Amino acid sequence: MRKIFMLSAALLGGVAASAQTVADFDSLTLPGSDTAYVNYSAPGTDVGFSSGLAYFPCVYDTAWGTSFWSGGFAYSNKTDSVTSGYLNAYAAKAGIGFAGSAQYATANGSENIIRLTGAALGHQAMGFYVTNSTYAYNSMRDGDAFAKKFRAADSDYFRLDVFAYSGGVLKSDSVSFFLADFRNSDSTKAYIVRDWEWVDLMKLGAADSFLLRLVSSDVGTWGMNTPASFCIDNFITNESGLNVKEQNAAFDLKVFPNPATDFVFIESSVTHKQHVQLSDLNGRVIASYELNPAQRLSVDMRSLQSGVYILTFNDGTRTASARVVRQ
Repeated sequence: MRKIFMLSAALLGGVAASAQTVADFDSLTLPGSDTAYVNYSAPGTDVGFSSGLAYFPCVYDTAWGTSFWSGGFAYSNKTDSVTSGYLNAYAAKAGIGFAGSAQYATANGSENIIRLTGAALGHQAMGFYVTNSTYAYNSMRDGDAFAKKFRAADSDYFRLDVFAYSGGVLKSDSVSFFLADFRNSDSTKAYIVRDWEWVDLMKLGAADSFLLRLVSSDVGTWGMNTPASFCIDNFITNESGLNVKEQNAAFDLKVFPNPATDFVFIESSVTHKQHVQLSDLNGRVIASYELNPAQRLSVDMRSLQSGVYILTFNDGTRTASARVVRQ
């Protein structure tokens, strides 16, 4: 778990503490390399785990004489990005966690819940990184005994929809991410995700928990044929309660485009100079700038790895921050 603390100027002119916490699963114990969390102590009941300020449920079922993962999350350090089939259900196709970390979480089941805890409860979540499991990726690529090979001719897709619960009520808004997309008439644009990609949850607002639902074009008599499996890492909560719009409003900031691939541009109509720092989620300062009145500042992101970064603004009396994503 990593925590990032910043100072953010609130709309009322005061200063409030801003904090994000990263559920990165790295501090969770595993018995060794190339292993995954397995807990058969209470079949049919939740034996989940916590990381950062989030709880990840997990249920196993031993009714058939062998241990079977029936739903929820496990955490893993498996690196097998080659072997097909359900026996390789705990491995990410990326073969490693986000940004080269050893551990990540993998999910099983068409619907899963992530519950916020502690100071994050009732606040926004920034988002998380996602990729396909090796099991699901290879099934879509090749087909298997249950699922079809994905084809552009069939407009196939595999989608993750994320919804938020607040006060026990499911909100109507959702965020969708395509883990595979063959719907484009140009077959060269078809893809199956194999690297870690960012899913932004800020638009869902304050939440107590998140519902993660898988949807596939490949549906049979018993429901979705595509393996209901994917992997996540670096689930980031935002327990400060201040969102990016509120922080930017204090400094009249415009930060665009976001997400970005090459450059991020910053504009502000305030009449005094601001100091700007670009940092990673570990708090390491990557670059420093000065933003003068009526100036557009260009921040070069081209040499950075894909991920989430923090821009911090200081005018000598106040500090604000904004999150930017490098695709």
